[in-house]
Amino acid sequence: MSQETLRSQLYGRNILLGVTGGIACYKSCELVRRLKEFGADVRVVMTKGALAFVTPLSFQAVSGHPVHTELLDEKAEAGMGHIELAKWADRVLIAPASANFIERLARGSGDDLLSTLCLATQAPIQVAPAMNQAMWSNRACQNNIHTLKHNTIAIFGPGSGEQACGDTGTGRMLEPLELVELVANSFATGQLTGKKVLITAGPTREAIDPVRFLSNQSSGKMGYALARAAANEGAEVVLVSGPVSLPSPPRARRINVQSAQEMFDAVMAEVNNTDLFIACAAVADYRLAAIAEQKIKKTDDRLTLELVKNLDILESVGQLSAKPFCVGFAAESERVLEHAREKLQRKKIDLIIANDISRKDIGFEQDDNEVCLVAASGEKTFPKAAKNMLAKQLINEICQRWPRGSTD
Repeated sequence: MSQETLRSQLYGRNILLGVTGGIACYKSCELVRRLKEFGADVRVVMTKGALAFVTPLSFQAVSGHPVHTELLDEKAEAGMGHIELAKWADRVLIAPASANFIERLARGSGDDLLSTLCLATQAPIQVAPAMNQAMWSNRACQNNIHTLKHNTIAIFGPGSGEQACGDTGTGRMLEPLELVELVANSFATGQLTGKKVLITAGPTREAIDPVRFLSNQSSGKMGYALARAAANEGAEVVLVSGPVSLPSPPRARRINVQSAQEMFDAVMAEVNNTDLFIACAAVADYRLAAIAEQKIKKTDDRLTLELVKNLDILESVGQLSAKPFCVGFAAESERVLEHAREKLQRKKIDLIIANDISRKDIGFEQDDNEVCLVAASGEKTFPKAAKNMLAKQLINEICQRWPRGSTD
């Protein structure tokens, strides 16, 4: 696999590396370095057994992040606790995976941080066994491996060769670059591979004069999370973004705009070749009839501004003869589902995602959201969750409801 391919598949991915006890721990430092070399962000969790072989400082140095070792770590809980780590990960890679940990994973144990993360995560789990050849061939160990495979946990290796104990046989952990390629390959195909996804995100700004504008409180976090989730499913993502202070999602082509008209023009320039359109931006409904050429001076007690309606981007896309699969957002402060159903019909779109902006704990400028997906056939509620996690759930749901997303 070429370095360009590795980078394209790993760039921006979140890899949670679990390190268990075994002499192969020394390879895991190199594994972290190689994953980061190709653009992945790596967080490391070590078991007590691993601490006997390699120090946390070694992994902190190569990963650039503090190493997690305790299930009930007050400092970790104040920042990224075990549940947040489980949500953060795109993949959980356990390398090396000892016979002991494999047994506990097969049993569904949750008696330390790493085993608890494996229970809590929705990310795919990948295991790189490392043990003595006799232990690997033991029937009990093979039964545990069979259980992991049955539970859709990927088994990477083991390799064969001379072992630290002097034996020769199967049981060696694969080399770091081999594991990097296997992890990268797990991202190679997805539900949106070969599809172009066009997403709008953030607010728009409607100029009043050279220094003032009308806008809204959208942070763009939900749209950016959806762009990242779509890219992780293999899509070619085009993100049309209003002005936000967020880094571009990995593997997404970002088009920056300011006004609703600029966003409309950018969407229409891209939509003809688009398979899936997600209108997540908070687009201004109105703009100034005339923008003042000079800064408006504060001379009168009242200022009257004449507004005219902007073109509706989602409705315009929904009326195209060869329209993509269309998903909209309905940010409402009252009668949320009623307004969402009305928009679904009026704009002739396939799905609409409704959220209640009257709540202060979700939505605009918050890291969490809670939404209801509305279709002609009914609704499905997605409970409050971090926007990155919710985006993964929504993209998966959209793919399930859109046959072209997985079959064409």
